[in-house]
Amino acid sequence: MEVHRHTKPMQVIGPFGEALSLADLPTNNTTRWVIRRKAEVVAAVNGGLLSLEEACARYNLSLEEFCSWQEAIDKSGLPGLRVSHLSKYRTENRAS
Repeated sequence: MEVHRHTKPMQVIGPFGEALSLADLPTNNTTRWVIRRKAEVVAAVNGGLLSLEEACARYNLSLEEFCSWQEAIDKSGLPGLRVSHLSKYRTENRAS
């Protein structure tokens, strides 16, 4: 009997319809989070390329910050990611 293990996809569909692999994602030392980079990370998590925990660890994001990106996309699409006050989560997380 063969056991099938859940494996991660090699690629997912990105926010602009392009194929995204781990190599296409922003670097782990990214500090300037433009709309495209945020959307790529959300697409990677939603598609199973990265787990939520992996994304938060890789990009030093708080759970709240990542979820705010996801919620912004769900509510307003990519323009919702323009909100600049989301950086408050980084400050609060580092102050703890």
